[in-house]
Amino acid sequence: MLQPVERGELLGLARGAVERRIREGREVVVPCESPALHRSGGAFVSLHRFEELRGCIGRIRSAAPLFRTVQEMAVAAATQDYRFSPVRFEELSELHFEISVLSDPDILKDVSQIRVGEHGLIVSAGGRSGLLLPQVATSYGWDAETFLSHTCAKAGLPMDYWKQGRLLIEAFTAEVFSEKQIRPHVDVVDR
Repeated sequence: MLQPVERGELLGLARGAVERRIREGREVVVPCESPALHRSGGAFVSLHRFEELRGCIGRIRSAAPLFRTVQEMAVAAATQDYRFSPVRFEELSELHFEISVLSDPDILKDVSQIRVGEHGLIVSAGGRSGLLLPQVATSYGWDAETFLSHTCAKAGLPMDYWKQGRLLIEAFTAEVFSEKQIRPHVDVVDR
């Protein structure tokens, strides 16, 4: 678990990386001193605008230090998520950042092992794969089977593909935190 100050530092690094990229066209990874942020590991960065998803990209695993992965994924979420146009300058003050620091995935043998609200899922079959973060299932109120079905759809597979038993199912946990949790009294739009 990251300390509140480390969470705040990662969120600041993510926001700074996106602002430098959008305002100045520069992609510079800013180093940090915190030893906890030098460990390697996967992370996703989600951008929200007016409570709607505006971009989300991450790495399941990464050999790079966490502070580097978060900055790179923040810029990618703002500029490379194929579902959205790149973030524009005038949107910067309206963005809200959320970071998910991932554990290493474990293979699940059965759907009954899925813990909704705790696990994120990765499914793989036939050269296709899909991932959904733990907070997705919680936000939609899904049960384990519905969560697995939507993860199959994310992989481009039929939603009931998991019932055929030919699917690799992996679960991971995520430490999820956002600017709203770190500074709940700050309205990001008023920055």
